[in-house]
Amino acid sequence: MCCSSRWSRCCLEGVSTREVPTYCRICEPLCGLIATVEDGRLVRLRADKEHPLSRGNACPKGIAFTDIQNDPERVLYPLRRTASGEFERVSWDTALDEIGARLRALIDEHGIESLGWYFGNPSSFSYSHTLWMVGFQMAAGLKHVYSAGSQDVNNRFVASELLYGSLTSVPVPDLDRTDFLLMLGANPVVSHGSVMSVPRVREKLTAITGRGGRVVVVDPRNTETAKLFEHVGVQPDGDAWLLAALLQVIFEEGLEDAEAVRRQATGGHELRRAVARFTPEATAAVTGLEPDRVRALARDLARAESAAVYGRTGTCLGRHATLVAFLIDALALVTGNLDRPGGCVFGKELVAVSKLNARLGLVGYGKNRSRIGGFPDVLGTFPAAVMAKEITTPGPGRLRALFTSAGNPVSSVPNGRELASALGQLDLFVSIDLYVNDTNRGADYVLPATTFLERDDIPLPFAALSPTPYTQYTEPVLAPYGEAREEWWIIDALATRIGVQPFAFGPTRPAGRLLGALRRRVPGLGSARPTPSLLVDLALRTGPYGDLFGLRRKGISLRMLRRHPHGVVLADRIETGVLRDVVQHKGGRVRLDPDEIVLELSVLAARPADPAYPLRVIGLRELKSHNSWMHNVEQLMRGDREHAARINPKDAAVAGISDGERCRVTSPHGSIEVTARLTEDMVSGAVAIPHGWGHHGGWQLANAAGGANVNDLMSTDIADIEPLAGMSNLNGIPIRLDPLP
Repeated sequence: MCCSSRWSRCCLEGVSTREVPTYCRICEPLCGLIATVEDGRLVRLRADKEHPLSRGNACPKGIAFTDIQNDPERVLYPLRRTASGEFERVSWDTALDEIGARLRALIDEHGIESLGWYFGNPSSFSYSHTLWMVGFQMAAGLKHVYSAGSQDVNNRFVASELLYGSLTSVPVPDLDRTDFLLMLGANPVVSHGSVMSVPRVREKLTAITGRGGRVVVVDPRNTETAKLFEHVGVQPDGDAWLLAALLQVIFEEGLEDAEAVRRQATGGHELRRAVARFTPEATAAVTGLEPDRVRALARDLARAESAAVYGRTGTCLGRHATLVAFLIDALALVTGNLDRPGGCVFGKELVAVSKLNARLGLVGYGKNRSRIGGFPDVLGTFPAAVMAKEITTPGPGRLRALFTSAGNPVSSVPNGRELASALGQLDLFVSIDLYVNDTNRGADYVLPATTFLERDDIPLPFAALSPTPYTQYTEPVLAPYGEAREEWWIIDALATRIGVQPFAFGPTRPAGRLLGALRRRVPGLGSARPTPSLLVDLALRTGPYGDLFGLRRKGISLRMLRRHPHGVVLADRIETGVLRDVVQHKGGRVRLDPDEIVLELSVLAARPADPAYPLRVIGLRELKSHNSWMHNVEQLMRGDREHAARINPKDAAVAGISDGERCRVTSPHGSIEVTARLTEDMVSGAVAIPHGWGHHGGWQLANAAGGANVNDLMSTDIADIEPLAGMSNLNGIPIRLDPLP
């Protein structure tokens, strides 16, 4: 029989068994898991009952990750494309040396500006991947860097830059203390929360109403979350008008917290003037909401003892994404609920990224502009929607060699057909991934990455986003299968072959001065090349929770975290009264009147109606899917899984479509065919279609699942990319429905 210790081992008929605490890195709650390993193979994942926050809870995706870990269709050896278009196995040395030689030739002829990189969502859950990607980008001077952020969250960062002068300072709702939660474009009962790290989020939300508070969900669909609380059925992409109308009512009726506005902000009068024309009557045609309902919502929010305003993906992918994120925080401040218990609060980062970045200027906003479209960079990345045009447009700085890591942009960016065609024009295309997917099936090389169970990890970005500050360090649960390698190791090996060393900054650069100072002060660091674990340990120990190399007795370090395999609660709750420390603007006050926002409010107008496209399409998160990479998991694809459009029965009747029939969805930019599912959950005029379907990669179950890529309906025209943050417009796209013969 096995004991129940952290590294329990037993011998059952000669089998060596270990049970290892770790945590899930699929989505942001980071739920605790226990991995059962027999003779070096994962046999089971289950929820960790000793995890202090998730307490024995984990979603189906986390438990099913065993199937990904053991998937026979995983890429486990370096692959090289042959002249016939097939992949053949090669050694790591062969792959890296050949890639290095081709890169050096390209750089000699076209310069480093011809080299680019795209990294996907899973990289955010790997500190070493992110760290080495940034180190390589800065050391090599890469210009063409793209990420999933422009299809996800970059607008939130830009709003923070405009409001607080700090891209990475993002307030989160204080769920444990709020009396009123206004939630827009989010469905945390299914997504488990995003840009807020909250295990057991359903319990947190129901606790609000359990203590007499309210949760109001604004969404064009009566989502799984909305069904538990109060639903406000806004029209797709109407969020900017609704938020402006709420502010207009609050200002007009004198419901603002004038003292909070005076003390915390500048530009309050300018914001009042900018929203004055957005009365509930003037915005009703866009929002689809009765003016009296908007006024009641504004009054209830302003008069609540405490209130938090939270918006997520649904608010991030419309035509006015940065404005919407800005107005969410402005609404919290104007009602006196910013940096206040029960309101929108700012957590401490594990590593003082925001302050270091403000001091050293490592990455920022608008430091560079994209060659195509002139979009400002956000944290060093450009809009992925221009990537195809950067490949196909001749001239200096043309993108000629592309690396992708943990990403499938053909599936996730607008107009994937355009990108798939453009990838064939690259001089070199290299992918680092677990699978041959829809994007890298045409790559020159596919290099096998480790899963999250095959590397050490710590969730650096997420401690500041948790209402209960928390962190956990995990050692690798398993040795890498086959010849898989960690992304940071691959990045380092590639960089070395073109004469670049990540983090080998010169002494005159800010990062080089910082690293030099650490080497002088930290015993044992010396001149050795840093590793990810060394750098993260230094960053933790000098961060807000760090042990300061022994000066802070209860501070954290990697050594300390290793003694707590189920994780460590860092504080009971997020501190308030910290706004002056958060804001980096001169004077330490939030800016409510940046020129970019005032200008956008002054010209904000509804898109002209087109009778040829009378409906609007929005996205939809599914419990058993995560973007485009979990459709090859048998236990997640069992039952009645299908790719279907959710349609209001009235809209279906007008189009002549019945429940369960196939239909064609057409936008000005493309068309797809899906199954129609009729439901009263949709407001009339809105159609919801999940993303991430329609596969054509090296994963047979995913391919057989069928479906279509909803992003084929979306546009990469420069005019259709949100200008402030470069966000792809993936919500509120005009469409029509047609029955299939």
